[in-house]
Amino acid sequence: MDNLKKVGLTALAGSLAAVSANAAEMSVSGATLLTYTSEDGTEVTGNPFGMKTNLSFTASGDVNGMTVSYMQASKDQFAGMSSARLSIDMGDMGTLAFDQGSGSGLATIDDKTPTAAEEIWDGLDGVTTGGLVGAAGNTGVFNYIKSFGGVTFNGAARKGSGAANSDGSSSGAGQSAWDFALTGSGDMLGVDGLSWGVGYGEAENGSFAVTTGDEHDEEHMTAFVNYAMGPVTIGYQEAHINKGTVGSADETTQAFGIAFNVSDDLSISYGEREVEYSNPSADDVTEDGEGIAIAYTMGSMKIAGNKNEVSDNDNSAGSNDEMTEIAVSFAF
Repeated sequence: MDNLKKVGLTALAGSLAAVSANAAEMSVSGATLLTYTSEDGTEVTGNPFGMKTNLSFTASGDVNGMTVSYMQASKDQFAGMSSARLSIDMGDMGTLAFDQGSGSGLATIDDKTPTAAEEIWDGLDGVTTGGLVGAAGNTGVFNYIKSFGGVTFNGAARKGSGAANSDGSSSGAGQSAWDFALTGSGDMLGVDGLSWGVGYGEAENGSFAVTTGDEHDEEHMTAFVNYAMGPVTIGYQEAHINKGTVGSADETTQAFGIAFNVSDDLSISYGEREVEYSNPSADDVTEDGEGIAIAYTMGSMKIAGNKNEVSDNDNSAGSNDEMTEIAVSFAF
């Protein structure tokens, strides 16, 4: 493995030197994850055992007095780039970045309830977007980050669709968007162990071909607060998505979680989540979900497990789902 790192870094460093005389530091890290997954009785699990390998390259260097850094992550047996980020640290002026999937703006606080492993909606059907905020998304967005007075501003803006062409430019129709998140701690209030965040964003709906009724920009908003007391952390979060298209269901989410660090190596958590779908031409549906997680770390090895279940899933009354996963990961 050491030889592989040396060969890869030598080749990358050689390519970098060919286009720039400035010194740059490059590193590579990764992890291999072995999983066992069990779905509910109505689904075909197939082979429950799986494995994926994540590899991340990072590089940074000085360009005209500013620190420029690049990150690229690949996963799923190196099938392709899953995320990338180019950042310019401008010192007191903040950090400007172009994000292609690493996480920016409102999406960075879409679910901040404490958990020992995965979120309580992870692995369930149809909830990859249900109740989760993030108007601008994470693909093809400009990201600006600046801290002031103990508060961090994280803003994102996208021109056109969030879907990407092969060259990374926008594909698909319209829907430019922007959003932001403000996060801070209780230090400014004299409350140790407190962390909080709020955020808002809008996505244009002008290209959605609405022919009847009123249309407006889609609005995303959320707020969370977490409080740590020794080994215990409790948290609560609310979110709302006001859909802009006629016939779409607005989404209001309430969630809480509690995590307990049994020791430096072992932690457990429990959480619940409700997503109310306000249907304009049918009865409202409230999705109820809960999950429990546990994680144990031994050096670079980690064993984690979580069991999540949901009823009235994804605005579908009577649709239930559950998922159990056990994962063993090795970092390198």
